[in-house]
Amino acid sequence: PEVRTVVARAGRAEIATDPMGPEISDVFVKLHPRREWRKGWTKDDIQEAIEQALAPVPGINVGYGQPIELRVNELISGVRSDVAVKVFGPEFDELEGLAQQIAGQLSELRGVEDVAVEQTAGLPGLDIGIDRAALARHGLNVADVRQLIEVGIGGGRAGEVLEGDARYAIVARFLPSRRADTESIGNLLLHTSRGERVPLRAVARLTSAEGPAQISREDGSRRVVVEFNVRDRDIGTVVAEAQARLAQAVDLPAGYSLDWGGQFENLRRARERLSLVVPLSLALIFAMLFTAFGSLRLAALIFCLVPFAVSGGIFALGVRGLPFSVSAGIGFIALAGLAVLNGVVMVSYYEALRQRGLALDAAVRHGAAVRLRPIMMTALTTVFGFVPMALSTSAGAEVQRPLATVVIGGLVSASLLTLFGLPVAYRAMERRMARGRSVA
Repeated sequence: PEVRTVVARAGRAEIATDPMGPEISDVFVKLHPRREWRKGWTKDDIQEAIEQALAPVPGINVGYGQPIELRVNELISGVRSDVAVKVFGPEFDELEGLAQQIAGQLSELRGVEDVAVEQTAGLPGLDIGIDRAALARHGLNVADVRQLIEVGIGGGRAGEVLEGDARYAIVARFLPSRRADTESIGNLLLHTSRGERVPLRAVARLTSAEGPAQISREDGSRRVVVEFNVRDRDIGTVVAEAQARLAQAVDLPAGYSLDWGGQFENLRRARERLSLVVPLSLALIFAMLFTAFGSLRLAALIFCLVPFAVSGGIFALGVRGLPFSVSAGIGFIALAGLAVLNGVVMVSYYEALRQRGLALDAAVRHGAAVRLRPIMMTALTTVFGFVPMALSTSAGAEVQRPLATVVIGGLVSASLLTLFGLPVAYRAMERRMARGRSVA
């Protein structure tokens, strides 16, 4: 009852940007608004119901995803699933066997769903084996047979039609009834130089055969792809576990190799970028703190809020059971700036009070009391603003939830440290500096 309409499309035009054979179908399922669903049902429940309904159907592999997500995945990484294991090697049969072995190992891992091997076989064809001795007895050659098959079945150019400035080729071939099956093709006639008409079956052996549906290549090597989706676990952990398992369970012959792609490839590139961006962002934050206060001591004191904010974000991710992702990494970068902001507000007010002549203890007590409300209001408004993202279940929530969770958890821990830990640390540091100056 949750499904409004279902539209299926089998195969697509063979264009370079989006090829797909007739053995593959896209099934688009449009759902009713969520308020019309059965009570307690989620999208995962609907997907599970569809899986149970399709389970009795033999010989099909089903993958699930959003239409735009599928297209983006396919355009970026060449596959529609979250992760792809690409098997490279010279022999097609060996590739198929390795792919099936890898699929079996992956299916046993927790969190791995929708395991599918790229369909490479199953294309029906007609194998025509020419009897050269029979051809010679009738005064024919292989070119005569090739021309009959090529023109009679595939079609041959017979002329042109002019329509204005446009030219259209005229293609002629046998009627469908003359080329519908093996027997009809065997009855096609070859004309000899002596005027005889010889049926094709008299000079060739016609057998139905099954050939490869496609032969994919990448970087000049043949490949077969095993793809799967990841549910209820993070992609990085699942791929690390899968790599370790395949290294032990699958023995690759010489000349064969594995490569990993799909969304995991994007995650790997994003982590490499974050490994550069995060240290650079933290260095810029520290440089700005030093520029603002003109003191390495005060800049380091405020910057110490960042690790505590990060620990709060990590704790929040663990409580909610969310994995570290690219969006979570971006949340940590934003969190560093927000945590430092509250520290700047507090320490700058301390310095202003001391410049007015207040003693250290009085400045710390008065500053902490006065800045309590602004810091709490800043933190609470930010937290409340991120709550809808943290609790979102709509499309795109898998990106919003980690980012919002990191910011909320980190702001809570950083704000508590700013209000209670920073005044104590500032007082202790300044008293130590004062004793050092008095001794000197």
